[in-house]
Amino acid sequence: MSEADNKHTQQEETVDSPDVHFEPVVKLKDVVVKTHEEDENPIFKMRAKLFRFDTEANEWKERGTGDVKLLKHKETDKVRLLMRRDKTLKVCANHYITTDMVLSPNIGSDRSWVWNVAADLVDDEAERQLLAIRFANSENANKFKDAFEHAREVNKELASGSKDKVIEKKEEEKKNVEEKEEDTKNEPQSDDKDKSAESGGKESEKTDAEKKD
Repeated sequence: MSEADNKHTQQEETVDSPDVHFEPVVKLKDVVVKTHEEDENPIFKMRAKLFRFDTEANEWKERGTGDVKLLKHKETDKVRLLMRRDKTLKVCANHYITTDMVLSPNIGSDRSWVWNVAADLVDDEAERQLLAIRFANSENANKFKDAFEHAREVNKELASGSKDKVIEKKEEEKKNVEEKEEDTKNEPQSDDKDKSAESGGKESEKTDAEKKD
């Protein structure tokens, strides 16, 4: 058989396969991944590198590089600091900015700050940490300092306002109790007392009538 006959035979044996569509056995639903930032507005965002001080090793250890953000809650207005690592987006800093937090210059650097955190919530565990953050230049570092200190003042005012509200609520409750006690004192005698007095009067009249008889 010639080469041309072989080609012709192969073409005749080739059959186009029909389009085959397989339905998946399990249909996967879209999963909504929450970052817990949905109820907050970012008021500051800048790229930086974060470090923590390891007391056991007595040295600074890198925690990660990424965007450090200050987030303001939409309802409470409270501000917290949040930083995630690049790519993995794993949290490397997460804490509210409290009144006792003070940024101190890192020795030998004009683009780095150090501060103490009483409760840094990372990996679902709140830990006391000494943190340091470093920016690309001193200008960025100063912008972070301004935003950080502004957030601290906002949280301070909110905390003070909460205390005032608690005091006002207690005073209001005390006033309501005093008013109720005063109303109780000024209330007229009850019907039972009136009936008792009336019954006593009738018995007295009856006794007098019996004496006359």
